[in-house]
Order: sequence, then structure tokens, then C-alpha cells
Amino acid sequence: MRFDFHVALEEFIHNQARPVDKFGHQPRLYALTQTIGEGLQYDNDVVFAAAWLHDLGVFIGHRPEEPAELARWDHVRYACERAPEILEEAQFPAEKIPAVLAAIREHQPHDEPSSIEATILRDADILEQLGAIGILRTVCKVGRDTRFATFTEAVKTLSRTLDTLPGKIHLESTKRLAEPKIATLRNFLNAVESESADALY
Repeated sequence: MRFDFHVALEEFIHNQARPVDKFGHQPRLYALTQTIGEGLQYDNDVVFAAAWLHDLGVFIGHRPEEPAELARWDHVRYACERAPEILEEAQFPAEKIPAVLAAIREHQPHDEPSSIEATILRDADILEQLGAIGILRTVCKVGRDTRFATFTEAVKTLSRTLDTLPGKIHLESTKRLAEPKIATLRNFLNAVESESADALY
């Protein structure tokens, strides 16, 4: 039976993802790439591998714990340094590894993707920051992430997300998927404003 790199990568991330809720991002992200990429010509192997490995550097045990060092931490660089060995052990096609690394390097909203695979991954990652999932991913970090000591900081981050990320989406298919997520996030922020009486903390 042929070794399946899909299973190997999923199992690797499942074992490494800490806190455990970090694991949910990868399967959701890959599912979004499938929807976004429907009808497009791209290498699904590259997108799969990049989706599963792109955030390796944010897991406890892979990132520094000291706050000052963590603030300077480049999780993307770390993922790109570790990915080749992980992919080789998973028997991922060697000739596709450079494309995986490129997609990982270009997956953040401030990046300009240079391939369709990186574009799909980047758009999907933006969608993960919008809507109900985006709210959950941000609010669950309050008190355990140095960026979110209070709910006020989480709400400010969500407000910036609403103001900036929708305009960074590249693909029309992603823009359509984003519409209900944008509405959900906007409604949430409006509700927070109306219910908090300027006393959110």
C-alpha cells in the first residue's frame, strides 16, 4: 500500500498542536481552500501541505515562551525551516516542497502571493479571521495570549480585522464566501458596543 502523506501530516499536526484548540484551524482552513479553489487550476498537494504546516511555529513547544522573545518570534520562518524535513519524512513529493514553502511564506494578509496556491491559502486564512470562527479564535486567547490581556484588546483586534482584511481578499470566490462572515463580525461588534456601556474589560 502506498504511503499516504495526507494522513502523516494530519497526524503530525494533531500530535503537535498545543493548546489543543489550535488543531481545528488546519482542517477548517484546508476545507475553505477546497471551496475557494473550485473550478481553478492549482496543485492541491501543495495547498494541502501548506495548510497543515503553515502555523507550526505558533504551537507551544515550537515557539518561545518568554514574552519579549515571543514578541519577536517569526513563526513563518520557523515553519519554513522545519517543513522540508517533515515533508520528506511524510514522503511528500520532493519536487513540490519549494512550492509549499513559498505558499507558507506568503500566507499572511500583508503578503502578496506569487502563485495561485499561495493566493488560495492566503484568502482562506483571511476567512478564518472573519465571522463566528474568527470571533471564537480571538476571544479564546484572552488571558492566555500576551496580545489579549483583556476583552477590550480582543474587540479592538476584531474591529481592525473588520476594517482591513476584507479589502485584502484577492479571489472573487473568496469575496462571496466572506460576505456573510463580514456581516456576522459586524453584528457582533455592534452588539458588544451596545451592551458594554463603555465598560468592557
